[in-house]
Amino acid sequence: MPAEGFVSLDEFWRGLPPEEMRRRAREFRREMARRRSVRSFSEREVPRELIEEAIRAAGSAPSGANMQPWHFAAVRDPEVKRRIRVAAEEEERRFYRERATEEWLEALEPLGTGPEKPFLELAPWLIAVFARPFGIGPEGEKVKHYYVKESVGIATGLLVTALHHAGLATLTHTPSPMGFLGDILDRPDRERPFLLVVTGYPAADAEVPDIGKKPLEEIASWF
Repeated sequence: MPAEGFVSLDEFWRGLPPEEMRRRAREFRREMARRRSVRSFSEREVPRELIEEAIRAAGSAPSGANMQPWHFAAVRDPEVKRRIRVAAEEEERRFYRERATEEWLEALEPLGTGPEKPFLELAPWLIAVFARPFGIGPEGEKVKHYYVKESVGIATGLLVTALHHAGLATLTHTPSPMGFLGDILDRPDRERPFLLVVTGYPAADAEVPDIGKKPLEEIASWF
């Protein structure tokens, strides 16, 4: 019988035959290999239910002390998206003009990126991910959160994966600084913008850079 405050793992996990596990692992790897960052989106509507399910999946991520230090602000309103685009492009122009080193610009060149971000208006959904360094207790006291960046990073990875699995294209966008997101989306000062996920259907004429991923031998070691 489980100890107080615990439940049996059987409720969440069931063993699978090894061959089925290998099949699932191969299929998932192949599915994720088809994921690409997209910058040309269709204006085709995406049902809110798809976004809700993806956010629920992201919310299942592990987190330090199970504090779940994240918030996802999903934006569909055209006016709010326009305000985000205007603010983001202002920061991007400053980045390309003043902050980016030559080395950084050379690294970005093959991706075809620049300060103009029309996808922030064209894509049907923007999901702003916020990190919460601390929460608020029942008496109004601060409650420290642990491993916040790591936890929010894992949750964001699950969000992108869930959106791709649902059949949507995504782009992770990180204008710097991102303080304007908190202002536009009326988030409390205790939250910090972490990343912006752009999602929807790709445009009919969408193109992506001809790039690859490092092979297993370069990204893993075995002991």
